[in-house]
Amino acid sequence: MMKPARAKPPRRAVPKKPSNSGQKDPVGVYCRVRPLSPPDQECCIEVINETTVQLHPPDGCRVNRNGEFKETQYSFKQVFGTQVTQKDLFDVVAKPLVEDVIRGKNGLLFTYGVTGSGKTFTMTGSPGQGGLLPRCLHMIFNSISDFQAKRYVFKTDDKNGIEVQNEVDALLERQKRDAQPQLVTRTPLSRQRPEPEFADMINIEDACKVEEIDEDSVYSVFVSYIEIYNNYIYDLLEEVPIDPIKPKWNTPGKNAEFIPPQSKILREDQNHNMYVAGCTEVEVKSTEEAFDVFWKGQKRRRIANTQLNRESSRSHSVFMIKLAQAPLDADGDHVLQEKEQVTVSQLSLVDLAGSERTNRTKAEGSRLREAGNINQSLMTLRTCIEALRENQICGTNKMVPYRDSKLTHLFKNYFDGEGKVRMIVCVNPKADDHEESLQVMRFAEMTQEVEVARPIDKPICGLTPGRRYRNLAFKDELTRRLEERGGPVNGEPEEQAVIEMLIQSFPPIPSCELLDSNDDQTLPRLIEALEKRRRIRQMMAEEFNKSVISFRAMLQDLNGVVAAKENIAQGRMTERERMIVSQKTEIERLEKKVKTLEYKIDILEKTTTIYEDEKRTLQQDLEAHQQKLQRQLSDKRRLEARLQGMVTENTMKWEKECERRVAAKQIEMQNKLWVKDEKLKQLKAIVTESKGDRPERPSREKDRDAKNVPPVHSRHRRSRSAGAERWVDHKPTGSVETETVMQPHVPNAIKVSVASEKALAKCDKYMLTHQQLASDGEIETKLIKGDVFRTRGGGQSVQFTDIETLRQESPPGTSRKRRSSETNRPPQIENTDSEWTDVETRCSVAVEMKAGSNLGPGYQHHAIPKRRKP
Repeated sequence: MMKPARAKPPRRAVPKKPSNSGQKDPVGVYCRVRPLSPPDQECCIEVINETTVQLHPPDGCRVNRNGEFKETQYSFKQVFGTQVTQKDLFDVVAKPLVEDVIRGKNGLLFTYGVTGSGKTFTMTGSPGQGGLLPRCLHMIFNSISDFQAKRYVFKTDDKNGIEVQNEVDALLERQKRDAQPQLVTRTPLSRQRPEPEFADMINIEDACKVEEIDEDSVYSVFVSYIEIYNNYIYDLLEEVPIDPIKPKWNTPGKNAEFIPPQSKILREDQNHNMYVAGCTEVEVKSTEEAFDVFWKGQKRRRIANTQLNRESSRSHSVFMIKLAQAPLDADGDHVLQEKEQVTVSQLSLVDLAGSERTNRTKAEGSRLREAGNINQSLMTLRTCIEALRENQICGTNKMVPYRDSKLTHLFKNYFDGEGKVRMIVCVNPKADDHEESLQVMRFAEMTQEVEVARPIDKPICGLTPGRRYRNLAFKDELTRRLEERGGPVNGEPEEQAVIEMLIQSFPPIPSCELLDSNDDQTLPRLIEALEKRRRIRQMMAEEFNKSVISFRAMLQDLNGVVAAKENIAQGRMTERERMIVSQKTEIERLEKKVKTLEYKIDILEKTTTIYEDEKRTLQQDLEAHQQKLQRQLSDKRRLEARLQGMVTENTMKWEKECERRVAAKQIEMQNKLWVKDEKLKQLKAIVTESKGDRPERPSREKDRDAKNVPPVHSRHRRSRSAGAERWVDHKPTGSVETETVMQPHVPNAIKVSVASEKALAKCDKYMLTHQQLASDGEIETKLIKGDVFRTRGGGQSVQFTDIETLRQESPPGTSRKRRSSETNRPPQIENTDSEWTDVETRCSVAVEMKAGSNLGPGYQHHAIPKRRKP
């Protein structure tokens, strides 16, 4: 049965996927509420119905600014409560995205929430409860298991594209892979010894598949795993070369000085799609192999212990599932060798790091820097969503800042119409996360208002559908007919070649055509030729029989030798099998022991890591407390020194004040003693005088006349420093003339109102008159005196040497009148009937100090006049 001739399909270029701008779908936002742990905590989130949740403020902040009870409600596409299983969440959120990926459309699914809200559990799962990622892988491979291409038929290039190789190149690639069993990407699962919960996470009992799948295409799955750490992209599947001297440096989790791989950069392909340049893409053929690749990258992901989460993700992880599909040729036997016919779709599963507040996590050092970069990237995502929402609602053309963060820059194509976008908001209902949950809810509700253009369906290749099964039916029918004929179709050409060789070895048959009845040569020649053929045939038969007999004897001898060797080999094989059985038993025992020890080692390593983190945290706390104690001690020392200085200063100050007061009191007592001595001397002089020499009391008329006598001219008091020297009398313009009897008088002086160099050059002495208001309201005049010296430059300088003070005071109990009022007021005559004596007169007169006394110049003592007797 002949195969139908192959027909090459028409070549058609597949342009870049245009977005269906006419039809748009909003971003699907779903909310999942995590159960409380422990369940007796205060809950601040309540599920109202399938689409609405309500936030209750905790007891500490139940009122707003107006004093009213404040509760907020938020609506989503669907709300999943604490009792929802992983399968229910997958069927609603992720299953439609997997169906679109198999149909050639892209999809983006990411989890968002605060730290410790269950994002990683939702994406990855736990033992016995597989998350969205293993369920997506299981559904994809369960749908394309019968239509997968052989390994290396599809090959990735360095420009975010997929190429199709022929069978020969693919076979060479497979042989090269088989020759290098040490490659990490092809190590079998039995040699990886995954975590104990590995099998439980990928064992999906309630499996599902896509019903309507293109059976005339072949499929191949490529996976890649990256993380965005501190706004740098790292490939979690990249193998870092191991240092033979210090191998622990390149082993994650073994050493704190682990050298991370080189960061990657983002580039744009020919279709303006963003991709990670140089990222490792591994071709996988089963769910186990794909999840094994994911688990290797998960071990390299950066996690840390914080106050809010024991295993907090410190980076955004992105697991990308790329599905390549190409149609079969017209015969339905091989893949079309045309790159334009290859359709590539991608499903990106993003586990965002949780937003956190440093005042709650108590982050320091690198943890603080990580938290800042996480919050900054999430803030950039929120800014981009707000810009998209504003452009769509208000009709503006505001630039969306995708390039401000690697996270938004990588997925900007999805928001521009390259696939569906789904977001799962994970929230923790405990009261401590109320403020953070409130911000998350607001961002999620705003994200629902953003619409993304719906991608168009993949183009049809134009070949006849159902060609795969027709090709299989043709092959089955051909095999059945060959079996009926008794041998394979490839044996007939060989038998015909042998027969043709035998026929050519015989003599040729002469012409048998008889043209004349008297021809007597043709038949004898024919008989002779046939006779030769018979003899040759007999000879060949005899040789063949001899060969058969000899070959049979040889076979018998060979059978005897083989039988003997088989007996020997059988004995040896029996012994070897016993050894192998015992060795297998020992190997199984050792493998179980090794697995147990590795599991214990992993647990000990995790415990050691936790203890090291706690030790590091305690050391940091201890250092912080020590620094705090040192600061307090230094502050205490500075305060003690300051107080000591203040005490010393106050002590010196009060000592000087006490000395000054003691000196003033001594002077005051000396003055009182001097006054009393003078009074006693005067009393003594009065008493010793003769009574005849006693002056008579003047009459009242004489007293009145004496009172009307004009006052004596005020005498001038000459300065003590006045002499033969020439003086400069510097008296400012604003000086006030005083009424003191003692007036400064310097003869032979140059009076100036402003000091000048010319006046100073002519004199040897300098006197400045300075007036100020005393504390009792009277004017105090100071005469500041100094010597005039000549300088080397030809000028003059003054050095002050003495100060004289003139002050006017009023007697106690009286008030001093101004000069203008005294001159205008007429004198009054005081009539007294009391007796007048010399003692009273002399004791009521003011006593001025004498030269040589200990009192300073200008001291005056005023006695209080006695009252007259009535």
